[in-house]
Parts: sequence; structure tokens; C-alpha cells
Amino acid sequence: MKIRTKEDRRDRIKLRLRKRIVGSAERPRVTVFRSVAHIYAQAVDDATGRTVAAASTVEPAVKARMGENVRGGNVAGAALVGQLIAERLLAKGLKQAVFDRNGFLYHGRVKAVAEAARKAGLEF
Repeated sequence: MKIRTKEDRRDRIKLRLRKRIVGSAERPRVTVFRSVAHIYAQAVDDATGRTVAAASTVEPAVKARMGENVRGGNVAGAALVGQLIAERLLAKGLKQAVFDRNGFLYHGRVKAVAEAARKAGLEF
């Protein structure tokens, strides 16, 4: 795979990570995607290929919980999504998960999702 763009680089890193990170029914893989304006997180059971839970800043339920300085493109919005994905997994009886940064650097909004999920009670 020849790296020509930033997306090519991220895809290459993502493939390298996915060789080691696998989600199961007891311990789903929490994957994060960030765009310029929004952030998305979903928990995936790789054995069946199904999404167990999902949260993003485009959902009306999340937009209702956003305050004045909380947006999808900042750290506060990412922390809100992390807290929400943890609440949804805990409601389904899942306490443990595997964090997949999806080729992004563990920094800023991606880190905020992980830390907020840990603070809400999810174990990575």
C-alpha cells in the first residue's frame, strides 16, 4: 500500500492495529471516528460483526445534553460521547471493552473519549 494521502496513512495504521485488537461478545471493541465537526464511537462484537452500542454528536439525544461550549468538534463534545457510550454498554451489562483508536493518534478528542468512558465505569 503506497501512502499518498493522510487517509492512506491512517488506513495503514488502522490495519496494523486491527491485527492485534479483536472484540468479542463479552469484551466488544470500542472504535472511534473523528471528523472535523463531529465524533462517533461504536462498540462492535467482531465475532458476529454486529454493533452493540453507538454514540455520536449528531444524535438528537446528545445534542440535547450539549451545553454552551460543547460541540462535536471539541474535547468537551468528545468527552460527552465517551460518557454516553460507557453508559450504554454498562446498561447492557458489559463492563470491559477494547479501545480501538482507528488509526488516529491517541491525543485530543480521541483521548477524551477514552478517558471519559473510563471515568464513567468502562474498563479498557
